[in-house]
Amino acid sequence: MPDGAPRGGWSVGLDIGGTKVLGVLLASTPGAAPVVHASVRVPTRRGHDGVVASAAEAVEALCAQAGLTVDGLAGVGAGVPGVVEPLTGAVSHAVNLGIDGTDVPLGELLRERLGGVPVGVENDLNAAALGAAELLGLGGDLAYLALGTGVAAGLLLDGRLRRGHLGAAGEIGHVPYVADGPPCPCGQRGCLELYASGSAIDAAWPSRTGRPAPAEVFEAAAAGDREALAVQGRFVDAVAAAVRMLVLTCDVEHVVLGGGVAEVGAPLLEEVAAAVRRQAEGSAFLRSLHVAERLSLVPRELQVAAVGAALAARRSPISPVTPENQVVR
Repeated sequence: MPDGAPRGGWSVGLDIGGTKVLGVLLASTPGAAPVVHASVRVPTRRGHDGVVASAAEAVEALCAQAGLTVDGLAGVGAGVPGVVEPLTGAVSHAVNLGIDGTDVPLGELLRERLGGVPVGVENDLNAAALGAAELLGLGGDLAYLALGTGVAAGLLLDGRLRRGHLGAAGEIGHVPYVADGPPCPCGQRGCLELYASGSAIDAAWPSRTGRPAPAEVFEAAAAGDREALAVQGRFVDAVAAAVRMLVLTCDVEHVVLGGGVAEVGAPLLEEVAAAVRRQAEGSAFLRSLHVAERLSLVPRELQVAAVGAALAARRSPISPVTPENQVVR
C-alpha cells in the first residue's frame, strides 16, 4: 500500500465525459489538502451499462497502479454531464453518454459493480467548481464557467453547491444573447452558447491543421489575421457577457474559466478580461464591481472535475437504497 494516507483515506474521483473517463486516486488525511497519487484515462462506452463498465475499469486501473484493492477505498465519486439527483445517484438526460432516460440509478449500479464501495454522483460542472476551489485555493463564492461543446456554470455559494429547484442552476448557455439569432437545439433562438462555446469557434473557423480550432484562432489573431481577429472578438465578447451575467446574478467573488477552450491558456484570460473592461466603459456601476479582477483560469494540468467528484462523494456517498432512505419525489 502506498504511503501518504491512512487506510480508508483513499478515494477515487471520475470525470466521465462523452469520449473518455478521467480518473484520479486521492489520498486524504484529516486537516490536509487531498493529494493526487495516480491518474488514468479510459474510453467511455455509451449507455448506462457502458458507462458503469468504463467507470469501473478506471477505478480498477487506479487501484492496480497504487497496489490497492477496490474494497480498500473509502469511496468513489463520479462527475457526469447530466441532471443528477445527488442523494440517490440517479442521472437523467445525460445524452452525451447515451443515457437518454430519466432517473437511471448510476450511483447504485456503480456501487454494486465495485462490490459495495460507497459511491457519490454529481453533475460534472458542480464537481469542477468544488475541485477548482480546492486546487486553486479560492475561498468565497465561486462560479466555474465551462467553455466547451456548450456553455454552463457550476456554482459554489456559501460553501455549498447551488443546484437549483430542478438542477438547472448555472445553465446560462441557454439564456438568449441575440434576440434574432439562429435557432438553438434547446428550442430558443440566439442562445449564449451559440456564441461563447468551443462549438461556436469550430463553426466559424474549421481547423486548418487538425489542431483544436480555438488554439488556431487565438494564434492567428495574435499574428494579426483579420478573420481570426473577428472570430476571436465575437467569442470573447460573448464569454465576457457570460461572466458579467454570473457576477450580476450571484455576485460571485471568483469566475474560473475552464473547459476545452481554456486550454488556450493565458491569451484567453487576457482577451476575456479586456472584453469585460470594454463592456464596462460606459457604466460606473459595472466598473465599481471590478469584474475583470474576479477572473481566473484553470491551468491545463489540473484535473478539477475529477478531484471535485471525489470531494463531492465524501460529502454525500450513495448508500444502498432502502425504504428508510429512499427519496420520494
